[in-house]
Amino acid sequence: MAPKFKDGDAVVAVNGKWVSWAHTVAAYAAFLSALVVGMSLHFRKIVQNEHYGYPDEWFPSVSATIGDRYPERSFFQVFIAITSGPRFALVFLWYILTSRPNSALPKFIAGVGLFRTFTCGGWTYVTSTDDHDWHDIFMISYLVATLPWTLGCLALSPNNRRAVKYRKILAGCFFGTLVPLVYYFIQHKVHKVAGAYTKYAFFEWSLILFDVGFDAVTALDFDAFEIVVRDVKGISRGQLKTTADSVLEKEKGKPVGNTFGEGFFWTEIIDAAADAYNMFVFWSLWTALGVLVWYFPLWHMGISGYELAILSYVSPVLLVIPSLKSAATRNPRLFHFLSLSGLLAYKVQDPANRLFMTTFAVACSCIAWSATLYAERANSSRLESRIFAWGIGLIMSSIAKFACKTNNPIWPIMHAENGGWNKVGLFLGVLAVLRSHRRPPTNGGDYFPSSGRKGSSLFAAFGIGGLLFAMHSLLSDSSTMIAWVWEGYPVRGPIAVPHGALTILAMGAGLIYGLYYPGVAGSWTAYGIASVGAALLTCSSHWTGFYGGLILAFYLLAVTPVLVSSAVRHSLAKTFGIGFLLYTFLILFHVWVVAYAFVPGGPLVREHTDWIMITTMLSIGAGVFSAAVTNSSGTKSKIVSPNGKRQRSYFIYILATLQLISMAIAYLRFPTNDYVPYHKEDKVATVGIWTVHFGLDNDMWSSERRMRNVIQELELDVIGLLESDNQRIIMGNRDMTQVLAEDLGMYADFGPGPNKHTWGSALLSKFPIVNSTHHLLPSPVGELAPAIHATLDMYGELVDVVVFHSGQEEDPEDRRLQTEYLSKLMGSSPRPLILLSYLVTKPLEGNYNTYVSELSGMKDIDPTDWDRWCEYILYKNIKRTGYARVSRDSITDTEIQVGKFVIGEPEPENEMRLPEEMVPEGRRFPGLFRGQGVRGHRYHVFDEPSELSDGGPHKIVIVKMSKSPVESHKPNSKTDSQQFSGSEGPEVQHVEIASGPGTGSCSNPSTPFDMSDERQLYSRTPPPSRTLANARVALQQLVLKSRYDSSYMPLEEYGPLGSINLPTQPPPARVVDQSDVSNTRKSSSHSAGFDARYAQENALPAISFGVNTPMPRWRIERIHPLLARGSPALRWVFDAGTDFARFGWSDDMVYEYAYRWLEESLNDSSFRRYARSKILDGHGEEPLPTLPPAPSTCYFQSWSQSSGADGSWYTHADYERSRMAWPIGTQQ
Repeated sequence: MAPKFKDGDAVVAVNGKWVSWAHTVAAYAAFLSALVVGMSLHFRKIVQNEHYGYPDEWFPSVSATIGDRYPERSFFQVFIAITSGPRFALVFLWYILTSRPNSALPKFIAGVGLFRTFTCGGWTYVTSTDDHDWHDIFMISYLVATLPWTLGCLALSPNNRRAVKYRKILAGCFFGTLVPLVYYFIQHKVHKVAGAYTKYAFFEWSLILFDVGFDAVTALDFDAFEIVVRDVKGISRGQLKTTADSVLEKEKGKPVGNTFGEGFFWTEIIDAAADAYNMFVFWSLWTALGVLVWYFPLWHMGISGYELAILSYVSPVLLVIPSLKSAATRNPRLFHFLSLSGLLAYKVQDPANRLFMTTFAVACSCIAWSATLYAERANSSRLESRIFAWGIGLIMSSIAKFACKTNNPIWPIMHAENGGWNKVGLFLGVLAVLRSHRRPPTNGGDYFPSSGRKGSSLFAAFGIGGLLFAMHSLLSDSSTMIAWVWEGYPVRGPIAVPHGALTILAMGAGLIYGLYYPGVAGSWTAYGIASVGAALLTCSSHWTGFYGGLILAFYLLAVTPVLVSSAVRHSLAKTFGIGFLLYTFLILFHVWVVAYAFVPGGPLVREHTDWIMITTMLSIGAGVFSAAVTNSSGTKSKIVSPNGKRQRSYFIYILATLQLISMAIAYLRFPTNDYVPYHKEDKVATVGIWTVHFGLDNDMWSSERRMRNVIQELELDVIGLLESDNQRIIMGNRDMTQVLAEDLGMYADFGPGPNKHTWGSALLSKFPIVNSTHHLLPSPVGELAPAIHATLDMYGELVDVVVFHSGQEEDPEDRRLQTEYLSKLMGSSPRPLILLSYLVTKPLEGNYNTYVSELSGMKDIDPTDWDRWCEYILYKNIKRTGYARVSRDSITDTEIQVGKFVIGEPEPENEMRLPEEMVPEGRRFPGLFRGQGVRGHRYHVFDEPSELSDGGPHKIVIVKMSKSPVESHKPNSKTDSQQFSGSEGPEVQHVEIASGPGTGSCSNPSTPFDMSDERQLYSRTPPPSRTLANARVALQQLVLKSRYDSSYMPLEEYGPLGSINLPTQPPPARVVDQSDVSNTRKSSSHSAGFDARYAQENALPAISFGVNTPMPRWRIERIHPLLARGSPALRWVFDAGTDFARFGWSDDMVYEYAYRWLEESLNDSSFRRYARSKILDGHGEEPLPTLPPAPSTCYFQSWSQSSGADGSWYTHADYERSRMAWPIGTQQ
């Protein structure tokens, strides 16, 4: 069309409104065309989601419509490409329309507009099918940028009432739609409500309509433009007032009135960012020291001496030295640089040296921070900026932990392999110090005239100490207060993600409020409201307690400018030195209430978190009192300078950006709750128990990622974690369950909370947690014993899981009471139940017999595992199929115990151990951990997992054996046992596997088979089920097996009261007399052989093992390394004693008899395991010594060297012979 005004070479003019119309039409065409085509061609496919399809869901989401299918995806992408041209023009025209000289906001909004355009292209052309993560990143970035774009457009709108009206309506609709959108998303994703996703889709489409419609309103403003381009009405030259101008005139003189009206300088915002990053480093070092100190008492199980490192917090007291004070206030850059040494500490491998390096860095950081504030006290705007930066630094630290799942990426316990960003943090730290301290501090003397009133410096110090402690203990991690109020499932309060963002939001809002309204923030009214919030947080749970926590978080940041600005007006060394000393005292108080069993005077403050909260609030109240006196001096409130206004605006920009980042993190980390067990098709539940030492490995590195890897490789569906509560200052206010649950795809429960004074227990499960209850078991003397009782939905069946940590060995009465409490709790459950526990007892002894009893109804997963003390897995009314023990490498000091259970199958009455090849694939343990394993994790103690089965119909091994060549006696009617004499034993003639009573589906050989080779016979014969009824068969198999490898498998009886080990000790070795030594044994009744098994029955000496056992005995002696000279460090030593003398034996007979016994025993793999644990006094990984020098005589022969057996071998002293005798030569 012809231009309305012509000037020079202009020949065409287009009214600006057509840019808006073109943008609107093309954008709506993109979405609506995709919707129409998709509904026409792929209706059922695009309404299908991960839970439901048609008819439950009958309307597609935006993402499914525009990105999942061809050709609707192509329609959308073509039209959205057409939209891009008008879009860029729209952003440019809006900037032209709203720009003003020395006004930064139009530039910022234009930048946001361009950013939204590019991110729109991102989620358009990178679909969720192509790359789900990047699609979500672009989409979230676009939605986050919508907030400043909308608010900025409203603020910059020309004084066009109609346009402003429509913008407000559409903006209100857009943001109002977010509430039901999120609600129905949670209903769909978390609660899996049918039809919820359709409702969510309607609100999602509404967002599109409102978003495009909001930009369409620009047509009412662009009508003033003609694209030549020419400003036909002079709006861009500022001849008309904007809405923002009107607001600024109206709010002139108010604190918030002119904050954004000043110029915008990139150099100044970089300065503000540098200040904030310096304080981020301060808080990172400040919060890291406690974690490093905690490592040492953790391993010493008491006070180690390294705790003195926390006195580095009190380093400002050194500023009482004039020269040091002068150096620190005039050149704080030096101390800030020295504090960066803490970011280099990760390079130090030795834990003690890493602690020393961090301690030095914290001391320098405290001095630098105190001196910087003190030096700036003569310049109110710069002091305000430093305080604001300090508060933002805390928020940055909390956001960094929120993003990295509660680990600060620049802590000294982090490195590249476990998620650390130490190098990046150090590089930015150096730049920030150089930038932030390029100008010297003001250092202009007293802030007040000499006549000015000041409050008490001691009270001001108390305020600083209480404020620091409250901020560190409650706000250094966004999930800490949530952990305080969490009480288990079903969810009745906040969860760490996404509600941690609310904590951060409250902190940011409080900081801004305290900056603009210090009088209100420092009032007694605000203090009273905060005290109520602190009481709610301490005494209440769920949302009520969390609301109290949010009030307290808001107040702590709001009162920060009041308390800090008051403190710097007093003596530097006195105020900050005493304040930091009080903070250190509160840290110890904070530890003492839970570690009372390990520290002097601990019982006096046992379980008194309420006392800590009261002390903290009283300390803050003292600071408020001092600040009220100080601020009531005769000086009038100074008007904020233009420079001060700009500084405020920069920090608010930074804070707003951080808040948007926290919300984006919350969205990205939102739990999916769509977790699937590893072997769903087999209905197998693999469970484990692990004491994880608070997520610090043996070398003082964060261990969550290493834990995650081994849990994933073991394919654990459920795992109990003990010593897992890190939500305290000394543990870094961490939550390891966030890392593990999110990375492994598991539901997480933890508790009782950190305000319940335990060391913590946690439960991770791939099965939904239907309900959970947290218990504090009776502990009248020692540390509190935590327990979680959870009900899980395992493949449609409800199964209870209990995670429990018993009290200490030193408190037997505590453990007895806890045993009774827990046994009653387990016994009261009508459902199948698994106990994942730390019991502090020996198998078959003491409290064990209460845990495994009629009261509890529980059974031990492997009663033959006698080498246990701490960790146990018990169960009832569920079918177990396997058990394994996995070494822990250097992650912690305790192994992983793992059990496998099958859901939905009845618990068998009889079980047998199976070789791996006979176990179904889905029920096997991972082969990765066999042999040497992986990364230091392997099956240990038994060297391989124990895999069990009922074997289908119970298998009975029928063995037919010939009579001895030497005439045997017929079965005695009284003893019902068969005795043989002579050196030759019976021969196996025939073996048959028959089905016995029972249930199952495993197939068995239907016909008997003959074997002439006993070795092949045993390898082909599966072990019988280990019950008392089949013990005869098991004994016969032991006869066959002992002839070749002398291995021994303990027999077991599984009854309704649990598992009973028969016998509980390895079998004695057998020694055969092959000479006339029997003639010299006055008390022997055996003429043909000396059976060591009957040594005690016949008053003959029995050989013992161990240092404290009766003589005659073998024991192991450690050779001094200087004397060993390359020889083995251990050797066997024999103590004969005097018992042999009464038999008239010579010394060489005694030694040979003992040697043959030892020789036979060492061929027994079960005995070797027993000896490694018991005889070697805990050095279980060392090999046993080689045999001592062989005797030169030939009086005796060990059983494995003999060629026969007498009939006594077929019975066992631990069985009743009248029931167990087996008439050899006949079939069972």
